[in-house]
Amino acid sequence: MKKYFDSYHNRLVYYGQSANPAYWDQHWKTDDYHKAIKNKRNTIIVKTTKAYLPVGARVVDGGCGLGDKVYSLYNHGFEAYGVDFAKDTVKIIQTYAPEIHVSVGDVRKLHYPDNFFDGYWSLGVIEHFYDGFGDIVNEMYRVIRPGGFLFLTVPEMSVFRQYLAKKGKYPDMSCLKSEQSLFYQFAYPPNFVKNEIKQHGFKFLKYRPMEGVKGFKDESIKLKPFFQWIYNHHSLPIKAVKRALDIIMSPLTGHTGIYIFKK
Repeated sequence: MKKYFDSYHNRLVYYGQSANPAYWDQHWKTDDYHKAIKNKRNTIIVKTTKAYLPVGARVVDGGCGLGDKVYSLYNHGFEAYGVDFAKDTVKIIQTYAPEIHVSVGDVRKLHYPDNFFDGYWSLGVIEHFYDGFGDIVNEMYRVIRPGGFLFLTVPEMSVFRQYLAKKGKYPDMSCLKSEQSLFYQFAYPPNFVKNEIKQHGFKFLKYRPMEGVKGFKDESIKLKPFFQWIYNHHSLPIKAVKRALDIIMSPLTGHTGIYIFKK
């Protein structure tokens, strides 16, 4: 994946692979679907949802991938739904976890009625649309009830990435010769995301940068092997080190941000 700097919009543009349904069907393939769907804790998702909504609330994950977040919310007592445009992946979820509501759909034109959900999770979805995410946010606003919540994560133009861009570490987008068909995603400045979502009627509540280790190792050259080792390690002591580093590093090197809005 190649990264370019769009100086006009102050964002990174990732090129090399189209984020289409076929890509995601391949991306989500695994040898153990039961484990991939049902054995993940998704602690941040569950804790954040419980902080704003009571158990039993109706929550959707728009662009749900393998549906593991949907299953975690369901397992903690929420009326959880998922929608994704990767048809083969949705069929797999329906086979391994028929007890959850997951269906094929387009986040730009959902099949749910107005004001249907108490909460809406969008986890790394809106950045994959080359023409912007206005249509997606309009649908979010339509299906969330008044007083409901939008929980959003999106890759960000961190302080570290801003610094690297100013130093010329990314080729300028003006030299990009790839076709739009190879576009993968954007990394947006946090203030841009806040302001764009607010313009669609939402009230901004909270923002927090996350994944500082990933945001550093993805942009580093000399230290990448060491931080990649920390990122991939599964022993409890190293996982504890990673959590501590994420807390320390995320304000400067966060790969993604979590945003909370209210309708």
